[in-house]
Amino acid sequence: MRVIAGEARGRRLKSIKGSLTRPTSDRIKEALFNILAPYLPVEKGLDLFAGFGGLGIEALSRGVREMTFVEKDLKTCRVLEENLNITGFAKRGRIIKGDVLSFLRKEKSTYDLILMDPPYQEGYVNEVLKLLIKGDLIREAGIIVVEHERDLKLEEIGDLSLINYKRYDDTALSLFRKGGQ
Repeated sequence: MRVIAGEARGRRLKSIKGSLTRPTSDRIKEALFNILAPYLPVEKGLDLFAGFGGLGIEALSRGVREMTFVEKDLKTCRVLEENLNITGFAKRGRIIKGDVLSFLRKEKSTYDLILMDPPYQEGYVNEVLKLLIKGDLIREAGIIVVEHERDLKLEEIGDLSLINYKRYDDTALSLFRKGGQ
């Protein structure tokens, strides 16, 4: 796992062998950030189900000013903290050790970019999207990226418009924008 482009390009990120965390492949990460390029840089990002921080750190490297990472596993949070230090982003990254759904129910901040890569087959995606809308956590024209299993079909929800959908083997990326195109 490495940072593909930007300020921390080429830095290797740590992970835990045998972990249940499924890092996003470099191929999918590169494709995603090519799609996101016209929408970056932005002020505030949120990485839900952050794991070791690969997506959020890539976003920081490509111009997101500050990123909040939400991850419930303590060992994984420690590795995420190491990865923020390795890349020089420790001051621009905030780690929340806790459950994503609990965090979203209490959160009051708003974000320009929200990345989420929940465990597949767990049914989190629609619940998280509903909480993001209910809490009004995405800013106008903000982007939500969902990495999900290929067979899950996502459609527009609330004031979120599906602006891009790509499939890669067993994985799919769905990008939503608040307020449409």
